[in-house]
Amino acid sequence: MTALDTIDRNILRLLRLNARMSNAKLAAEVGLSPSACLRRIKLMEQSGVIRGYTTLVDTANTDATIAVIINITLERQTEDYLDRFEAAVRKHPEIRECYLMTGGSDYLVRVEADNAGQFERIHKEILSTLPGVLRIHSSFSIRNVLAVRPKARR
Repeated sequence: MTALDTIDRNILRLLRLNARMSNAKLAAEVGLSPSACLRRIKLMEQSGVIRGYTTLVDTANTDATIAVIINITLERQTEDYLDRFEAAVRKHPEIRECYLMTGGSDYLVRVEADNAGQFERIHKEILSTLPGVLRIHSSFSIRNVLAVRPKARR
């Protein structure tokens, strides 16, 4: 696929806000016919620009889970250490996100746990056994500010 133009970026912006928006409404919002809009979406899907669609669950309205943000520092930052660590992370579905970082730690990882006991198991059986790990610093989230709708103030 060639570089994204303004219309493609607008389509992506609107899909990020509501991926379930009808194609007809999306097309009207970006000023295209429905068939042209759908063709652009299919091209972005086929080229990997759009990798998939997901459902965001409001944990306040479901069984509560605890999001844990973890900073991991490796013993070394060589390509071999990074590759081995990343390959191992991909094998654990408990690890929801993993970012290679700049700054004080090498990776930022997010896991979700039902309770502190479950996180202890994840820490002991998964995080501390990942190859090359020197230091693990975990922080428990209180709530996701962007996922919770603000209450009306009087």
